Amino acid sequence: MFRRIILLLATNLLIILVLTFLFNLLGLGRYTHTYGVDYTGLFVFCLFWGMGGAFISLALSRFMAKTFMGVKVIDPRDGGAYSELVDIVHSLAQKAGLPAMPEVGVYESDELNAFATGPTKSRALVAVSSGLLRRMDRGEIEGVLGHELTHIANGDMVTMTLLQGVINAFVMFLARVIAFALSQRNRDERGSGWGLQSNWLMVSVLQMLLSPLGFLVVAWFSRWREFRADAGGARVAGKANMIGALSALRMAYEHPGAEETGSASLATLKISSRKKGFFNLFATHPPLEERIARLTREAR
Repeated sequence: MFRRIILLLATNLLIILVLTFLFNLLGLGRYTHTYGVDYTGLFVFCLFWGMGGAFISLALSRFMAKTFMGVKVIDPRDGGAYSELVDIVHSLAQKAGLPAMPEVGVYESDELNAFATGPTKSRALVAVSSGLLRRMDRGEIEGVLGHELTHIANGDMVTMTLLQGVINAFVMFLARVIAFALSQRNRDERGSGWGLQSNWLMVSVLQMLLSPLGFLVVAWFSRWREFRADAGGARVAGKANMIGALSALRMAYEHPGAEETGSASLATLKISSRKKGFFNLFATHPPLEERIARLTREAR
């Protein structure tokens, strides 16, 4: 889990650092000048760049999944060996009330994994691993797909993008305000402020320190939306199938060596968290046992 957290933090931090470079390259640093800070102008530009970076990532999400995870999109008119998978997705998508059928894809991996991505409810992709198709029965597969399609129906990809964009904006804004305050203090104590290069370095360091704190908010919201997706998956695929899917994932996850096998995964349903103190706050998914327990209580 720790390496997955580092991957997510590093990806988002890279986006912010690139935006910082563009911020300075385009001369937007004038909003923090020698005599004070134009807080309104600074926040507007931070919000613009923070949201811009997040939505660029969302717009490219399907392309990135297909390119870097090797997802092969199945032709719905000729699904071949995956015809049953396509039929399941289309049936559940109708029950979930999606305005358009998502693309269905498969990628080669022994792990049990599935994810949904895409910029809108009408332009979404649902992908499953070949390992999941081999090791789960139809009911469990329906539970997994019901969960992923609920993510799409709830607009979770866009909601998470909006949240991440706001967090990025606040990180960029606070880093510049703090850097400006420290620069002014340095000017008062030594009679001269930092140069442009030193100030840019300070902003970058502050963003690296503030980004993990912002991710705590994103992770908390992500855990909450997973419970919603589980409940939605139970509605469209059946509670027994949803509980069965989570139980199968838990068995696979707790098998010796399972965590190491899936550590590099970009899983949406599979990622679970075992309580590890402070780092559990960074988990994007609740523990599987907690998710199963909640559905079991609701089923009574």
